[in-house]
Amino acid sequence: MIPSFDHYKVKWQVESDDVIKPGLEAIEEALSLVGNPQQTLRVVHLAGSNGKGSTLTFLEAIAQEHGLRVGKFMSPCIVDVHDQIQVNGQAISATEMDRVFQQMQQAGLSGKLTDFELLTVVAFLHFVNKKVDIALIEAGMGGLLDSTNVVTPIASIIPSIALEHTKFLGDTLESIAHHKAGIIKQHCPVIIGELPDEAKRVVYNKASDKRAAVFELGHHFAIMATPDGECYTNEAQHCQISNLTRSMKGGHQANNMALAITAFFELASVLNVSINHSAIRQAVQNASILGRFEEIMPFIILDGAHNPASAEKLVETIKNEFPSEPITFVIGILADKDVQQILQIFEQVSDDFYFVDFDNPRAMTAQKMLELSNATSKTVLVDYASFLQAQSQSKQRTVVSGSLYLLTAVRNRLKE
Repeated sequence: MIPSFDHYKVKWQVESDDVIKPGLEAIEEALSLVGNPQQTLRVVHLAGSNGKGSTLTFLEAIAQEHGLRVGKFMSPCIVDVHDQIQVNGQAISATEMDRVFQQMQQAGLSGKLTDFELLTVVAFLHFVNKKVDIALIEAGMGGLLDSTNVVTPIASIIPSIALEHTKFLGDTLESIAHHKAGIIKQHCPVIIGELPDEAKRVVYNKASDKRAAVFELGHHFAIMATPDGECYTNEAQHCQISNLTRSMKGGHQANNMALAITAFFELASVLNVSINHSAIRQAVQNASILGRFEEIMPFIILDGAHNPASAEKLVETIKNEFPSEPITFVIGILADKDVQQILQIFEQVSDDFYFVDFDNPRAMTAQKMLELSNATSKTVLVDYASFLQAQSQSKQRTVVSGSLYLLTAVRNRLKE
């Protein structure tokens, strides 16, 4: 379910299925009916278990700071469907969405696609309509069979690979890496973060098959802490950028920043853009993303850690940022995630848990999460909006986490 998407589907009588159907045949047929907009776009394609959104946000900021018009397609939404498709940070408007739906209705797309496939077509058409210089496209799930995998990118980025969506992607790192590496295209470079060895082998083999250059963090480029911020180095580019200071918290965000800078070097060479180190410094300082260690109100943190790997990063950041503070967790998780392991990781920094139900057909019930928890203080929470306001007023550090869908619900309730 994509919030507010049904409004346009009903208005323009364009039907689509609220299911997951991996594969490219349907979307390829649909795109051909609307003129194959994806073929006219210059694209950076991102797939991975964690870090896609943050890497994309760093790259967006760097490109914009260099004067480029940047489209981005991310999922899931923060508030509703509009914020998943943006140009230079501006969400697609209702008028612009109507324009694209009219195009799709006239092309006869009704009944041919799933919701996410239809939304992917919306993104491509909107970016063409807005004449973007570059489109940053985040895969929805996996990569190989994801509806976004119809592009031929300037570069691909795989920030991380961990066990996730095992029902669709397989239950081994090799299987999941096979899907993520599916975004690698012939002669198109791929930029990778710190990957487990078994996943890295799959990616390198795929890149070799496609004759695609691999640029690996810690091997071809690096990021390191210095007294004056962080320093990025890239041997191939004979480049060093020092005094980098970022707003996004957590050591893992340094890696995402480095991936984005490396990707921009590839972009700049294709788009004939002169790289400005001062612009990069300004961009990474400005870059921020909702739901990534976001303090939505005093003492209340939202973080979309939704699998064990991202839960580890959140715990690491909590230890660094609040080493002596007691932490309360408000948790809601999708049932197809490794819920027990995520909770065990969170329990490293807290013994105070509140579990909530939220409106998603895949959500695990609050009662079931409570039963899986080993915490001694655990409660099913109904009115989380009032609870969070009280926690803020009493200056009790509280982290809301487990699912980006929960974060959307919390944000909307707090705005009300």
